[in-house]
This record gives sequence, structure tokens and C-alpha cells, in this order.
Amino acid sequence: MTTTLPPIRPIALADIEAARKRIAGTAIRTPLIRLELGPDGPDIRLKLENLQPINAYKLRGAANAVAMLSESERKRGVWTISAGNAGQGVAYAARQAGVPCTVVAIKTAPTAKLERMKALGAKLVLVTYDEAWAALDTRAYAGVEGTFIHPFDDHNFIAGHGTMGLEILEDAPDVRAVVAGIGGGGLIVGVASAFKALKPDVKIIGAEPETAAPAALSHKMGSPQKFKDWQLSFVDGAGGQSMFPRMWERMRNLVDDYKVVTLDETKQAMRLMAEKARVIAEGAGALPLAAARRGDLGPGPIVCIVSGGNIDLDKFAALVA
Repeated sequence: MTTTLPPIRPIALADIEAARKRIAGTAIRTPLIRLELGPDGPDIRLKLENLQPINAYKLRGAANAVAMLSESERKRGVWTISAGNAGQGVAYAARQAGVPCTVVAIKTAPTAKLERMKALGAKLVLVTYDEAWAALDTRAYAGVEGTFIHPFDDHNFIAGHGTMGLEILEDAPDVRAVVAGIGGGGLIVGVASAFKALKPDVKIIGAEPETAAPAALSHKMGSPQKFKDWQLSFVDGAGGQSMFPRMWERMRNLVDDYKVVTLDETKQAMRLMAEKARVIAEGAGALPLAAARRGDLGPGPIVCIVSGGNIDLDKFAALVA
């Protein structure tokens, strides 16, 4: 069965402001703190989305998407595809709304993420990364029924993420650049939409790991690309196998630049946040700081979005040791 998708339209400021009211009882306003790097270091602020109830930003988009379901859609239940954080977000929002939830989950996701989805009441269907990526494209998986909530290519999901942009602007009106990790692209599109509407001179920077950087490659080539040298790594919440054409259409006029960081730089950023701010970030949540530390984004203020902290503690300890 072929799914007819709605045409892509810009995420309007009104959409984001409405989402902010809609998710107020589910997602929290997260703090923005300065990372103390000494007098010679850049002014870097951390947007701590790892402090959301599910320890990741995906709750914002999920709460907005679930809140906007019709009554008939709620009765059918919802399902999504996830490496962990989107699944937790949809499961959390669905549980609050009394809606059944199924997650087609990547079997190599951290145990902490899989267990959290189960604890939130989600039924898990475990698949390979390749199977999940294919299902993201077709928006279908055999045997799974209900209303599908796409974890990034969904207008309402993205509008929910845009609420983070409003908070950053209120807490750091002097911000010069915002850096966000890119997986599917929903986070950076939402935040960038808020900034382009309210303060368009702020630079929006995307960060990806060297093992999975289709957005940076697409930017270089001027069209959506597949990342041929894709590798699975501990940065499981960012870096896809390819850039979805619909997401490239959303991103290309909103994101100013892209940074590709090494896995070692990402580990160093994870360790730095733990040492300096006592912040536990998963790999994807450390990508922005890894990019900002290179020193080519100016003196700041630079806001780095710590998108999540869902990582097994023994794995975290091994990575930062």
C-alpha cells in the first residue's frame, strides 16, 4: 500500500507557540548552563535536554504529536520506529493519554533504552538497523498496526522540538550560534525554525559523527545523499545511513553549516561534561560540544544541545575512562 504523504510546509512560529502550550504538562523547561572552560575558552552553554522525564528531547515532539491525534487515531493506538529516545517519547506521551503504543526498536540499542520503553508500557518489535531504516522510508512494518508517528519527518513532531528554540532565546538572548546533533533532522529543523522566525542572524550548525554523516555530505553535494561508509557506533542516537529527501527539503534553507566530528572527539566531550558540569550525555548528546570545542565557531555564546543522556552507565564509564 502506498502512503500519500502531506506536502512539506514550513514550521511556523505559531505552530511552535501552540505546541509549547500543548506539551507544558508533559515536557519540562530544561536549564541552560554555562560550561566553565576558563578565561581563554569560548562561551559555551549547555541546553540540558537529558533532564527531560525520558532523559531526551524527543518527548517534546512526541507529546505534541500524540496530543494532536484524533479520537479515532487514539483508539487505534500508535506506533513508531526508534533506536530508543523517540520510542521512549512516544511511549511516555501515549501512556499519559491512555493510548496503546508499539515501538519497532533497533535490537542493538542500549539496554537502558530498551528497558525504559518496556517500562513505559510499549510493546517492542525488535529489528535490525537496516530493517528499521527501511521502515522509516516505507512507514510500514508487517504485523504492526495503528497510527504511525514518524520520529522525525512529522510536522507536529518537529513543531514540538521547536519549543526548545523559544527557551534558548529567552535564556540566552545574546546567543550567536546553536549546535545540534543530526539523526533524522527533526531536532535541528524545529530549533532552526524558531530561530529563523525570531532571530535569523543566529547561526544554526549541525553535528554528525564521522561514521555516519549523510547531512554534511548532502550539504557538500547539494542534494540528499546516502552515506556509503556508514558504521554503527556508540553514537546510536545520531547519524543515519542516508538523508531522507523530505528532510533535506526541510533542512537545506534552515541549517547554516555542518560539522563532522571524530568518535574520539565525541568521547572527550562526554568526559568534559561529566568532569566540569556533572552531566551524563550519550554519544549523540555530546556531538555539539565536540564540534564547538574546535574553536571555529567564534567566542560565543554558543549553545550546545545535549539531546539526551540515555546510555548504559558501564558503557559510559568505559568510553570516558
